[in-house]
Amino acid sequence: MGSSELLIVLDRDGGTPLQQQLCEQITALVRAGRLRPGDSVPASRELAQQLDVSRTVVTRAYELLRANSIIIARRGSGTRVAPLAGDGPAAQPPSPQAKFAPQPPRATDGSSPLWQPWEPPPTHHPGGALDFRHGTPALAEFPVARWRQSLHDAYGRADVASLGYGPAEGSPTLRTEIATLVRRSRALDASPDHIMVTSGATQALDILVRMLVGPGDVVVIEDPSHTVLRQVFGCSQAHVVPVPVDEQGLRVDDIDACVRAHGHDPARVKLVYVTPSHQFPTGFILSERRRRGLVRWAYDHGATVLEDDYHNEFTFTGERLPALAAERHRGTVVYVGSFSKTLFPALRIGYAVLPPHLVRPFLGIKWITDRLTPTVAQDALADFIATGAYARHISRMTRLYRQRRGRLLEALYEHFGAEVRISGEAAGLHVLVTLTGARGTPEGRIAEIAAGLGVRIYPASGYFVQDPPAEPTFLMGYAALPAPRITRGVALLADAVREATGRPRPAPTT
Repeated sequence: MGSSELLIVLDRDGGTPLQQQLCEQITALVRAGRLRPGDSVPASRELAQQLDVSRTVVTRAYELLRANSIIIARRGSGTRVAPLAGDGPAAQPPSPQAKFAPQPPRATDGSSPLWQPWEPPPTHHPGGALDFRHGTPALAEFPVARWRQSLHDAYGRADVASLGYGPAEGSPTLRTEIATLVRRSRALDASPDHIMVTSGATQALDILVRMLVGPGDVVVIEDPSHTVLRQVFGCSQAHVVPVPVDEQGLRVDDIDACVRAHGHDPARVKLVYVTPSHQFPTGFILSERRRRGLVRWAYDHGATVLEDDYHNEFTFTGERLPALAAERHRGTVVYVGSFSKTLFPALRIGYAVLPPHLVRPFLGIKWITDRLTPTVAQDALADFIATGAYARHISRMTRLYRQRRGRLLEALYEHFGAEVRISGEAAGLHVLVTLTGARGTPEGRIAEIAAGLGVRIYPASGYFVQDPPAEPTFLMGYAALPAPRITRGVALLADAVREATGRPRPAPTT
């Protein structure tokens, strides 16, 4: 099909921004095979004229498409559909052995190890698969009827303001409820005026990068770290520098040396990203000494610390540290949270707690990018919190997750004994599992054999930029699996490890 013949119809009266509609429709054309790898797409000026929109709408949509590896732009050859974009047909049908095996997507930039980690996309697979994917809460246990009541009440109270463009900072009632939540559970005393509601935590990260980081600046991330995070930061014009993590969290004293080793000046560090309450993916907790050192380092360098408290409600030990942002940080720490893990990911409601000087610039960018996070859903969430339904749900889930976590740890020790090392068991919804007895066996081989047995496990090496684990290591989420399925899954994993390592099956006890 010629590049000028794209069938795109924009809804100018709907609430969805035009650039988002354009991005979604081009993506749909690629997924449907109407646009194929290598096909050219119209120049931004040409498409803007065709659709009668500003060129800015098209260029922003193209930026999103490039960030999602749907299109590529090369000097001299224009903008084209990326090779193997989307979910195109596989070159050959997968073997039964690999039916459930997680497959890495293409790297964003094959020339740099920073962009080669992978994260398998969420999938809907037959119920027989035992999926230890991290980040998925126990959605089957969510109180849908109670949530429906909050939605019903919110729509019943909705007025013209609620159904129109609400405040970009979010619903006042929800921001007040969030202020109460973080004060009680994280010791973070914040005014609702400093709380911004966002479309999940990821939007908060994206806005902060746009706001704080310019060309030639440096963003420091933890190593290992989440792959989506690297892609968010990688879309900026900053240099991303990984700094190692150990049992006490981010090695704050190594920041300067790591930045210089990458050829940059530590004075150009504008953002330091940390997960201090439950480091992703290791689960290590940032020590008290390093918390103080990080805040001091950021203040001295004029940098901002981005605290991502992605599993903030689920802690399984008696000791519960306050948020980093709860301490005296002299305006250097931004706290980001989300309801994706505590309630359900499709809710897409997150929030940022900002120092006063960042409120206005944050709001300016949010207003440009999306106008508002849907207001009625926010009012429903505020009702869900205010009536005590949220607290009851968290309490029930904490008991359930403690039981499932305990079953996973017991099963791992039953089958692997001294040949397993586990970290991150104090909090969150996953653990990092190192099979010390399988040293020398590729993670991918174990994952492939496990997939053939109907068990999905996820190698951890891809989360490390430097120094991946010497022994096979896996990120194992347990929140969505009932205890009997955890027991069965670990037994099958043990079978897979025995097959991968060539060890005999133990003789049955009489």
